[in-house]
Formats: sequence, C-alpha cells, structure tokens
Amino acid sequence: MTAAAVPAGPALARQLRRAQRRQQWRAAALTAPLLLFLLVFFLVPLASLLVRAVENPEVADALPATARALADWDGGTEPPAAAFAAVAADLRAIDETAQAGALARRLNNEAPGARSLIMGTYRAVREWTAPPADARQALLDLDPRWGELPYWQAIAKNTQRWTPDYLLASVDLRRSVDGGIERIPPEEAVFSQILWRTFEISAVVTLVALLMAYPLAYWLSTLPERRANLLLILVLLPFWTSVLVRIAAWIVLLQNNGLINQWLQGIGLTDGPLPLLFNRTGVVIAMVHILLPFMILPLYSVMKTIPPNYLRAAVSLGSHPLAAFVRVVLPQTYPGVAAGCLLVFITAIGYYVTPALLGGASDQMLSYYIAQYTNVEVNWGMACALGAVLLSATLVLFVFYRRVSRGGLSLG
Repeated sequence: MTAAAVPAGPALARQLRRAQRRQQWRAAALTAPLLLFLLVFFLVPLASLLVRAVENPEVADALPATARALADWDGGTEPPAAAFAAVAADLRAIDETAQAGALARRLNNEAPGARSLIMGTYRAVREWTAPPADARQALLDLDPRWGELPYWQAIAKNTQRWTPDYLLASVDLRRSVDGGIERIPPEEAVFSQILWRTFEISAVVTLVALLMAYPLAYWLSTLPERRANLLLILVLLPFWTSVLVRIAAWIVLLQNNGLINQWLQGIGLTDGPLPLLFNRTGVVIAMVHILLPFMILPLYSVMKTIPPNYLRAAVSLGSHPLAAFVRVVLPQTYPGVAAGCLLVFITAIGYYVTPALLGGASDQMLSYYIAQYTNVEVNWGMACALGAVLLSATLVLFVFYRRVSRGGLSLG
C-alpha cells in the first residue's frame, strides 16, 4: 500500500467516529422495540397507577360550585346558604347518571349513607322546573340528612382534585377535619393487618422454599451435566402446567377425603383427617410448589460455578465435611440465596388466585383486596393505592438485594 492510500490522521479519526456512530444507531435500532414495549406496557401503566392513587376527580368534577362555596367553611358549623344552593345546582347540572353514581360511591367511602343521599337528591332535583327560592329548606325537605355535618365535611374534604387520602387509608391513616393526619381507630383499621399477613405468608413461603431448594440445588450441582439437565427438566415441569390446574390438583390432594389424608390415616399417623384445605397450611403448600423453581434455578446457577476442589481441599486439610461446607461453600452461595429469596418473596406478595381458592377468610393477601376494590366496589383510587404499597415494597426489596449483591451488607 502506498503512502497516499493511507488515510491522514484527521480523516481516519472521522471515519472511526462515523463507524462508531453507525454502531450506536444500529444498537439503538435493535433495542428500540424492547424499550417501546417496556414504555407502553410497563412504565405507562405504573405511572397511571401512581397518578390514580392520588387523583380524586369525582367531587371536583361533579360539584365545582359547591367546592367554591365551601372554600372558607370552617367545617364545624352549618354550611352557608350558598353551599346548599350550589350543591343543588351542581347535582342538577350532572347529565350522566354514571357520574352521579361515581360521586355517590366516593362520598360513601367517607360518610356511610352518602350514596343514598346523593342519588336520591340527584333524582329529585332533576325534576325541579326551576331552582327553589330557599335551597336549604328544599334540600332538608328532600332528605333531613342534609342538615348533618359529616356529609358536608366529606364533600369539603374531597373538593381537591389531588389527595393523599387513598395512600393514607392503605396504611390505616386518614386526614382529620382540620387537615391533620391521624391514625384510624383500631376497630376500623384493617390494611396494616392485611399487609402484615401478606408479608408473613410470603416470608414463610420463601423460607420453606429455601430449605427445600438448597439441598436439591446442591445435589444437582454435583451431578454430571447430562443427569443434571434431565433433572432440571423435572424441576421446570410445573411451569408447563396451568396454575389453576395445579391448584385444582392440590384441592383433590388436601381435602378431608383426599389422597394425603387417606395415606396419613392408612399408615396410622393420624386418627382423622387433618385440616389441610381452606387455611394457611394449604396456601403455603401450594405456593411453595408453584414457586420452588424460582428458588432452585438461582441457587443451582451459583453452585455450579463453585469448583468442587475447594470442599475437597478443606477436608484434606483436616476440616470436618460439614464445617468445610459451612465455611467454604455456603458463603459463596449467598448471591444465589439472595436472588432466589428475592424472586420468590416478590412473586409471593402479589399472589391472588392461590390464597383465594385454597385459603380461608383470614388467609387472603393484599392482592385479593385490590381485586375487590377494582371489580366489586369499583374504587380505582383505593385499588391503585394498595397497588402502590405493593410496588413500594418491591422496590425496597430490590434496593436491599442490590446492596447485598454488591457486598454492601455482610451476610456472613
């Protein structure tokens, strides 16, 4: 090659930069579909969930004049006469019954009985040919409850479009009449207990799965690759079966006349059937069965990278096999333990179908109540707030896992 054919220094640098940019654009084009998928089907729904958890549009949209009339109300005395006229005018202006129903449901969450009050008044004022001269007396004639402060306080409290009420309620807190935050009375507090139950069941399932998966994963890691791959297929077999099919199978096995109780009575271990179904025991058994592969696979992948010579060297130097395992092998499996526990726990806290079909009333987890608010009570704000609690718990666990995996927290 002649000297003239060799590119000059600046020209060569430009060619390298152009080639690098082409590679970057090519890489961006290849990853764009995945990023678009994550944006549309993951990030946007999460953002919508978080927004809906603090959005409170029902009262603000349906009763705008009432909100202005109650702006300076102290909440402790009867509302001004303008508020009565405003609420009558706002209810008359609602064109769709669905909007009135949404308003009634929202206020009923704050003041029981508001649903019938709002809907009855809405139907009555729609028949007025003209606004009455004395709106206060007209509303009291329709329903004496318009003279009770709790209903007006519920309206005034929810006139803002953005509110922390749903998030506060999801952790058994609420806003008082004066705007402060207070704890819900113990007889009304439910979500703290439900959240604790969700974490408790998930922790038990994670612990049982770890105790069962650890020796199995270690045994698989010591087998020849061909045999290990064959047995891993059996480990993955539950993934090929529908969750509902597996739950139905456990119902057959765990019921009073099921195979397990018949076997226990047949060998003389029990005199009668054990209560294994529609309680916490059945929930834990089925969830462990479903989630066990999520624990085995991370453990196996980590254990497979540990050279067996380490354990043999420790034993040859005089260490007891168990002590050698605890001191040499066990610390090296901590990343697999952390990853498996994270996968199982995060998946378990979002379980809905298994506890709903195999558990009792006191075994339902937080996802059951999210579905209840979504499908039955049609309270999207509360459902999204509970979903935000689960999302927050997941993020906290992920941050904890990142600290563990980076060595920021010692497990030894």
